[in-house]
Amino acid sequence: MVARKIAVGLQIGTQPPLRTTELFVLFARLMRLDSIMAIDHFQNIFPTAIWDRELSWIAAQRPTPHEHFDYQVFLGRLASQVGRMRLGVGVTDAIRRHPVVIAQAMLTLAHMTKRAPILGIGAGERLNIEPYGFDFSHPVGRLEEALKIIRMCFRSTGPVSFEGEYYRLDGARLDLKAPAGKTPAIWVGAHGPRMLRLTGLYGDGWYPTMIISPADYASKLAVIHAAARDAGRDPESITPALHRFAVIGPTEHETQAMLDTKVIRAFGLSAPAELWHKLGREHPFGERLRGYVDIVPERYDRKTIEAAIAAVPPELLQEGLLLWGTPEQVARKLRKFGDAGLGHVVIAPISGLVSRRAALYSMRALYEIKRMLGRDS
Repeated sequence: MVARKIAVGLQIGTQPPLRTTELFVLFARLMRLDSIMAIDHFQNIFPTAIWDRELSWIAAQRPTPHEHFDYQVFLGRLASQVGRMRLGVGVTDAIRRHPVVIAQAMLTLAHMTKRAPILGIGAGERLNIEPYGFDFSHPVGRLEEALKIIRMCFRSTGPVSFEGEYYRLDGARLDLKAPAGKTPAIWVGAHGPRMLRLTGLYGDGWYPTMIISPADYASKLAVIHAAARDAGRDPESITPALHRFAVIGPTEHETQAMLDTKVIRAFGLSAPAELWHKLGREHPFGERLRGYVDIVPERYDRKTIEAAIAAVPPELLQEGLLLWGTPEQVARKLRKFGDAGLGHVVIAPISGLVSRRAALYSMRALYEIKRMLGRDS
């Protein structure tokens, strides 16, 4: 069987200094990666209670983990620097930002980039919403209405009207349109059944994070395709993508050592309680926790966070939550996802949090992964 080629992108942070981020973009362009995706955050997943050099070398460079550029302004800055790479956000939400504002920003970006930008959008994360006074109730219902409105803004001409439970438009004008062939692509960060259905109905791509295995990926992709067919859409028009936190090292031994560092183990707390239960463990933050979307890190003190990190089962990280290994091992694992339908992976090399050396190696390793996934086998 001939394996499908898999596009490779890089997730970048939105923290100062700007020059460092621009260097990452330059490296990605030189490596001929396929995409650059920026995050949209007010605050980080690491609380200030544990933000020190014991956690990560980067804490010596940044006094707080919670400094983030606005992604819309940030992408505008990068638009002239990405060349042929696709540029996007992964992901924003329509709770903090009105869907018309999101649509206008992405249509503006389409005039600045050589290729159609990517709008990654999801139902939102509690840490970016509740502390700022936004309502986090009914997030999926809000997203469904937002997806309808954004698609209307991208494709309609003239006034737009919409009557929903959460959003209302009455002859609203957004006459800005993307240049020919560069209409922004909507990638939905979906995991649950209802979100998967919305992806099939309204998405141009699927952009999940918490996918443990190729079998899980294939079964969820089948739900999306079924919803697309039921809506009269071509399932093959939906890009099957994947966001993956990755720990990459020159040897398997060195990579496994990084998995045991506190900063990497902390990512195990982002896994939903359901995954902990499958390993016979209880999530320290509650048996109903849906994972990262429910955690507000600043609500935990140092003692609580340290104990929670210590409770993370090593097998949780090793058996699917994180993409880890040498470049060859990482490419081999992604090939299996390719067999399950994956067409575009965006890698977030979190091994860069462990040391400066690991950060530099991770960037070089992306070139090897891109080369291996870009050829038929």
